[in-house]
Amino acid sequence: MKITARGRYGLRIMADIAQNSGGEVVSAHTIATRQSIPEPYLETIAGILRRARLLRSVRGAAGGFVLARRAGDITVGEILRVLEGSLSSGACDGDGAGCGMSGCETCAALGVTSRIDAKVSEVVDNMTLADLVSD
Repeated sequence: MKITARGRYGLRIMADIAQNSGGEVVSAHTIATRQSIPEPYLETIAGILRRARLLRSVRGAAGGFVLARRAGDITVGEILRVLEGSLSSGACDGDGAGCGMSGCETCAALGVTSRIDAKVSEVVDNMTLADLVSD
């Protein structure tokens, strides 16, 4: 699994809000400045997170973003899946579609990639936004 810039920025945006909001709205400009993220890209990522109901947006002069749920109730896995799609290594899915190879029923790599994917899911699904901020 590779986390793209969108996934890394998304984690940074969510962590910034969790760490600095105190339940109050944080402006996109403030987050962009603190995290060195281009503001238009931040707005794009925040829009995806808002549509996934991980963020709420507030319009107006005092507008910005606030977490839609408590930081302890949002997992890193949720954030990454919204922004990255599947967290699978993509190497093999058991039917040849992922790797393009035949002979999946005897593929030695299938067991390895399945175990790697399960461990990645275990880590990100058991780590909350609150954990990320406290680290």
